Amino acid sequence: MPTLAASMTAFPHALDADANLDEADAMMATHDIRHLPVTHAGALVGVLARTDVLAARVRGERLVEPVYTRDPYVVEIHTPLEDVVRELATRHIGSAVVTKHGKLVGILTVTDVCLVLADVLASLRPAPSGDDAA
Repeated sequence: MPTLAASMTAFPHALDADANLDEADAMMATHDIRHLPVTHAGALVGVLARTDVLAARVRGERLVEPVYTRDPYVVEIHTPLEDVVRELATRHIGSAVVTKHGKLVGILTVTDVCLVLADVLASLRPAPSGDDAA
């Protein structure tokens, strides 16, 4: 059974709430990611999604602070993966921020969940029989 710790992106890139959107945009592009935990004075305060950045650009926003989602979905690292995945679906959100004793240790995104599902489905596929080799 896959675990949250094995499925998440460990030690994710994070951005300070005082950063500007150009920094966020560059970090997302450089690392090919769509979600960034947002911190202030070292504490987790939210999450910034790529869609937040795009919408903010249309409105003429320049800073991360008024744009990021406050009160993100945060889970402890030992939370069962199926509970986290179900909550992502129920809330219609794209990520869960993962902590250990209150400290940021990872992020689980819908993309991570799709990769886990693909591995699970592949493991359920019957092995080819000798008849299939022809």
